[in-house]
Amino acid sequence: MFRFLAAAAVLAIAAPALADTLVDNVDGLTLDEKGQVERFNGLLIGEDGRIVQVFHRGDKRPAKVDYMVDGKGRVLMPGMIDAHAHIMGLGFGALTLDLSETTSLAQAQQLIAAYAAAHPDRPWILGRGWNQELWKLGRFPTAAELDAVVGDRPVWLERVDGHAGWANSRAMAAAGVTAGSKDPAGGQIIRLGLSAAAPATAAPGKGPALSAKPGTKIRPAAPTGNLGKPSGIFVDNAMNLIGAAVPPPRPEDRDVALGKAQEILLKYGVTAAADMGSSIEDWQAFRRAGDTGALRVRIMSYAAGIDNMALIGGPGPSPWLYDDKLRLNGVKLYADGALGSRGASLKLPYSDSPGARGLRITQDTALKNMMSRAAFDHFQIAVHAIGDEANAAVLSAYEELAQTYKGDRRWRIEHAQILDPTDIPRFAKGNIIASMQPVHETSDRLMAEARLGPNRLSGAYAWNSILKTGGRLAFGSDAPVELPDPWAGFAAAITRQGPDGEPQGGWQPQERITREQALAGYTTGAAYAGFGDGHFGRLTRGQRADFLLVDRDPMLASPADVRATKVLQTWVGGQLMYDAAKPPAPVAEPAARERPVATDGR
Repeated sequence: MFRFLAAAAVLAIAAPALADTLVDNVDGLTLDEKGQVERFNGLLIGEDGRIVQVFHRGDKRPAKVDYMVDGKGRVLMPGMIDAHAHIMGLGFGALTLDLSETTSLAQAQQLIAAYAAAHPDRPWILGRGWNQELWKLGRFPTAAELDAVVGDRPVWLERVDGHAGWANSRAMAAAGVTAGSKDPAGGQIIRLGLSAAAPATAAPGKGPALSAKPGTKIRPAAPTGNLGKPSGIFVDNAMNLIGAAVPPPRPEDRDVALGKAQEILLKYGVTAAADMGSSIEDWQAFRRAGDTGALRVRIMSYAAGIDNMALIGGPGPSPWLYDDKLRLNGVKLYADGALGSRGASLKLPYSDSPGARGLRITQDTALKNMMSRAAFDHFQIAVHAIGDEANAAVLSAYEELAQTYKGDRRWRIEHAQILDPTDIPRFAKGNIIASMQPVHETSDRLMAEARLGPNRLSGAYAWNSILKTGGRLAFGSDAPVELPDPWAGFAAAITRQGPDGEPQGGWQPQERITREQALAGYTTGAAYAGFGDGHFGRLTRGQRADFLLVDRDPMLASPADVRATKVLQTWVGGQLMYDAAKPPAPVAEPAARERPVATDGR
């Protein structure tokens, strides 16, 4: 077991008790009600953590305040809001084996072996972040390749998108998975000799169909006698076959993971985040943090499925708790898988695997039933949809729901990565929010080109088209799939270029958006998407004083400089929660029993 640090010790940071505070001599900016930049140079914050007054040049300051903060002319702006993250996954991911930087199978094997050697007491080796596309394998890795470096205990490693997992033989044995194991609905066991080059996927509404791109050289990972034996890769719902055997994290493990996640978010300037897929255990960790004063980031929670929704919310969404720091908004559901594992459900076959069209995790009838169940009790609905077929199906489901369920529903589609251009106007028509992650475009563009081919990209990551047709955007990171770095996302949104400046002129440059639109995606748009508007997202009288001091103005700096923005201080509710000049205390090692929380992503 590991040395557990109490949440209060992990999260503690020096900050004055709530009192009237004047933050003055700043180069302040926020968005006004019309989405335009408003400049100011001072804020008066009340003892309740709300903004009392915004000062502009020439405005008279109060004669006496309890605290005075000299901004020294630095840029002050609203706290950034991550509209789609996995908070516990971010914390656990930072505390377990991280393979996200590996560029080859051999490099990954070296890290896995070293990690196992450094943690001989752990009964399971857990981690995440591998990506066979970056390894250029032309196939998925296998259990045998894990056995070669760790054969004495189970290993379970989630793919970067959270839509596939890699197990060694010990893990499969512990889970009782054999050659006779059946694919669960909405999931798939990749089998040796049948689909090593590409995951087996199926046309929407149909059963799994094993396939690979014609002419692709299959690299067998085992002798011919093992044909059909589980390879060690489990896609989407099949991941539960292994996951069920992993010892679950204890409450105190979750508390440490939550503390680590908040530390990371605050360092990037994220003051609020939508947690997409909260379990009842996650919710209890959030509540424990709130009860002890250790909840420092605002959490807009979306339950992981209908069962968790009913357990957490009961008859409906919760009220805002802990001074607007926690609310159960609704439920997170899944339509399809991810593009990287060819689980995104497409209207036409994959260009690089013509026999495959993706995987519908939830079929239409079941999905509509769950959506109706949530809408009946006024829970907000957020549905993961990446492929154009899945997005069209979810749009149609929302249009049907709208005939029965009226009012301010703010239905959401999470990711909305690949759209049929004819479906884009349906977002505005149904007031459906496109909750998107700009960095997915820069990370995945080459893969998207391979998966879709050059003639099906006009609806890919179509931010500007959604806005032009009257739709709403909310921006996030999908952390831990990507870093919870809003500055990288901001730069990607205005350039359609990666950190290397490629491609020149931007990828599908017609989908670039303005700086004001990008800032809205991470502030007012994300707040609206999570029913936080009026509470936070703008620096205006009556809203929570969630703000950042940063080292440059993102509305004026070059895109490269925006990407390199350094957060100097992060304030939440008028209290200093992160100070770059005062690093937080180290967080303890995780317990051997921890299990990373699944994400969705690309």
